Amino acid sequence: MKKFFFVGVLCVSFQGGNVAAKAQSVSKPNDKNSNASLKQKRANEQPNKKGENIDVKEHRKVAGGGMMVKHTTPRTVSSLSHSYIGMQSPTSTIESLISTLPGVVSASEGPLTTSFSTLHIRGMEQAEIGVALEGMPAANPFTYSTYTPSLVDSQNMEAVNVMQGAVDINSPTYNATGAEISATIRRPSERRNIHVAASGGSYGANKDFIRYDTGEIGHSGVRAFASGSYSRGDLWRGAGDIKRWHVDAALTKSWSRNSHTEAIFGFTKAAQGEWLYPSLANWKKYGVNYGLNDQYYNGNTHYVGLNGKDTGSIYGTLKNHFSFGHGLSLDAQAYSVQFHGPYYYGESIPVKNGYVGAQKYKALDNYQSLPGYDPANSKLTATEVSDWYTLSSGLNLVGHWKYKFNTLNFSYWYSYAQEAATQKFYPVNGRGQWNSRGGPLTANGGIPLNQDNENGLQQLNSFAVDDKMSFFHDRLTIYGGIRMAMANRQYTQDLPNVVGANYKSVKNVFVPAPQVLISYRFNPEHQIYINGTTGYHLPSALSSQLASYSYTTGKAQSLPLADYKPEYMITEEIGYRYSGLLMANVAGFHYNVTNHQVSAVSYVPGSTSTISQLINAGGLEAYGVQAEIATRPWHHFSGYASGQYMHTKNGNNIAYSGDYLRTKGKQEVGAPEFSGSLGLTYNDGKWFGNFTLQYTDSQYSTLMNDQRIPSYFTANLAVGRNLPKIGGVVPKLKLNLVNLGDTHYLSSMYGYTAAATTQKGVFGTTIKGSQPTYVIGSPFVVMGTISADF
Repeated sequence: MKKFFFVGVLCVSFQGGNVAAKAQSVSKPNDKNSNASLKQKRANEQPNKKGENIDVKEHRKVAGGGMMVKHTTPRTVSSLSHSYIGMQSPTSTIESLISTLPGVVSASEGPLTTSFSTLHIRGMEQAEIGVALEGMPAANPFTYSTYTPSLVDSQNMEAVNVMQGAVDINSPTYNATGAEISATIRRPSERRNIHVAASGGSYGANKDFIRYDTGEIGHSGVRAFASGSYSRGDLWRGAGDIKRWHVDAALTKSWSRNSHTEAIFGFTKAAQGEWLYPSLANWKKYGVNYGLNDQYYNGNTHYVGLNGKDTGSIYGTLKNHFSFGHGLSLDAQAYSVQFHGPYYYGESIPVKNGYVGAQKYKALDNYQSLPGYDPANSKLTATEVSDWYTLSSGLNLVGHWKYKFNTLNFSYWYSYAQEAATQKFYPVNGRGQWNSRGGPLTANGGIPLNQDNENGLQQLNSFAVDDKMSFFHDRLTIYGGIRMAMANRQYTQDLPNVVGANYKSVKNVFVPAPQVLISYRFNPEHQIYINGTTGYHLPSALSSQLASYSYTTGKAQSLPLADYKPEYMITEEIGYRYSGLLMANVAGFHYNVTNHQVSAVSYVPGSTSTISQLINAGGLEAYGVQAEIATRPWHHFSGYASGQYMHTKNGNNIAYSGDYLRTKGKQEVGAPEFSGSLGLTYNDGKWFGNFTLQYTDSQYSTLMNDQRIPSYFTANLAVGRNLPKIGGVVPKLKLNLVNLGDTHYLSSMYGYTAAATTQKGVFGTTIKGSQPTYVIGSPFVVMGTISADF
């Protein structure tokens, strides 16, 4: 049945977007005032650019309700347009939106979240997927975690693109092995407009949003918008809540017909209780009730008052496109992106015989007077405040020269990134309260407890050249290019008794990444393409170069990579596109990965904080086929379907605990064999709606394939109505239903492990297993929205 899931049905997605203004009657000219009437008629015939409004003409052209967009590039790309995004829940993230696209495995954690995402594309995990917003790298520059809820409000998203199996040669990413997500924002409107929206729903979730578009300011060619939002909700499982403040803004200036400048800015401040991620045993025991609790007792590290995330981001970019004539043009972009914490975790700290870094202490300083101290207990409950920030800035220059049938591009990208992280521990009193002003825990005469006091610095220079040749009136195109990246990354771990190579590590990497792409268009409706591309992923996080140390044993909790090499991927694709009465894309793919890196994440015993160990899993091979099809609107209906079959195989036994695990031939973690989605859209200018159904096959969570999560179905529905215009106000109502069947399911893995059960190594060593942890998918959620344009 799984094999027929992708071709059995075409789906529904009822198209969102406000067309009420277009449905209004048009004044007819009369003899007494024909000029005024003609002006009014022309005004009514212009596409309505206000806020969420969408031209009726667009509804006649858009395929699948905006779930599929036409592409001609000779590589596999799937896209969502604002027509679809505008129908979804206003608290949607990029990951939850793209979950309908082929090869993508992603699920929402709830009606509202500010956490970083868990995501897979063609078996590649989040850290191996490049993410860019308006040409800026949008992930943590060292760990590659993405905080997409901090990037942009969904009301401001213009489009989201997923490039499966390849990376744009000029993309500002250095972790994208074989997939890339890029998002763009809606540009300032040509007309002045105010859009307001208020949403509320399940688990106390609400969102207030306002956007102001200036329209063209005078005749200056300058347009701008600014928006702000406030969101709040309760954690749907366990105690705690979520709060988020966000600002988006942009200003554009047209210098001439082909030259323009854009300034884009974003700001986020968020506070959230900690999601807890269960093992399979915890899932079977607690189900969706696994989470923080609101009652404190001595030693309760899962108490809500000890766990949370206070995060934020600030980004800004200046984008310029200059046309110099004679086929010469230049794109120049400067950007800066900052993410920051802190995070909070509940911890159990040894009162005696613990460690500060690798230095042992006999007892905590003044331990007998510490809040919460109990002579009968060898451990003290504390809150770990993990304060951190990352800053990534850069300049990306791409020059173009088009001459006859040839287009030559040169690019240079410089990136500077830095990070710092430190930890402080504060004692908790008998009521579960802690106070940062009371001073952190210290030992050995005032040395603050710390197990991860890191500083990171990275500089990257990337050069690329690519050439596009077009023949037979652009029916045949051949692309060829190479990107060469040179990176210097250094880390220091500033802890007591951590010296030498354990204190500082400096790595230099040079990676060439060539690609060839060929496309042939028989006519405007039919296209075939074939490509061979490469991608790379620099080892992530401090754990790739230095160890972090346990405060209970003084020993390393994670060890750096013994062989520090970038992950490297070679991909081949062959595809066919059709764009006529309907749109379709079918692609077969094969890839090989060397030095495949998997990050095993586990909880520190007696704590809600985690520790990661980077594993070089050796080689990985995969092959498969994906398909996507969408219909044009017919009687206001349009359908969509996508699916993927993929088989993966690990190529090596991995080195582990002084032996080798028998992982050769095993399937890749987080890589379901089958996945797919169906959708149906309706829009008659007044009523609109969208229905999607998704299927994800079972996924392994260990490299030994001895534990996995089962397959699951989920369905979402959105319905709404464009209300009659009231004076100068254009109102709209929308209702979103997420996880219609209230399916209780594990959506993906939070932390992989090498094996869940005890294994015998190749040389006979007994290797103990450790339990993976999982992400619990969103429950049934109702979200209602009322909005208006002025």
